[in-house]
Amino acid sequence: MQRRDDGREAGGATGSREAGGRQEHGLWRGRRETPEERADRRWTELVQEIRVAQTGVQILFGFLLTVVFAPRFADLSDVNRTIYIVTVVLGAAATGALIGPVSFHRIVSGRRIKPQTVVWAARLTFTGLVLLLATMVSALFLVLRVATDDGFVPWLVSGVALWYLLCWFVLPMWARHRYTTRD
Repeated sequence: MQRRDDGREAGGATGSREAGGRQEHGLWRGRRETPEERADRRWTELVQEIRVAQTGVQILFGFLLTVVFAPRFADLSDVNRTIYIVTVVLGAAATGALIGPVSFHRIVSGRRIKPQTVVWAARLTFTGLVLLLATMVSALFLVLRVATDDGFVPWLVSGVALWYLLCWFVLPMWARHRYTTRD
């Protein structure tokens, strides 16, 4: 066993998985934290991420709820009304998934299961992001259909959907693979 600068043992050539660190050329890389410390850190990071997504989905959902009271709503075709209903339901589901981690944490708080709470909250957040993506695409589709009857609307919306997929999922997954793959 090697000793670190602070006198503690380094824990072998690869470091401690639980501590989240590894040793390279006699130097520690990564964090040295207990599972509880890691759960606390991950929870704090997740809450910050959720705040961004919650704000967006709540504003969008609130706007969607008011559309039905607009004078032009009565003039919507049956297809556009169906798209609206699907969009509102998707927005409601996204809101539920993105607020879910807060409720989950509150209900299980103090039960000493924070690592499991973080895992479930992350799953709810990911689900919420997928539902938010669907809500935004559906809302954009509806707005552009009402604004214009041109045949390019599905193509334009598909392009925006691909952009969302690239920014929200493809690029992060590429970076995850690129920068965390072992040599």
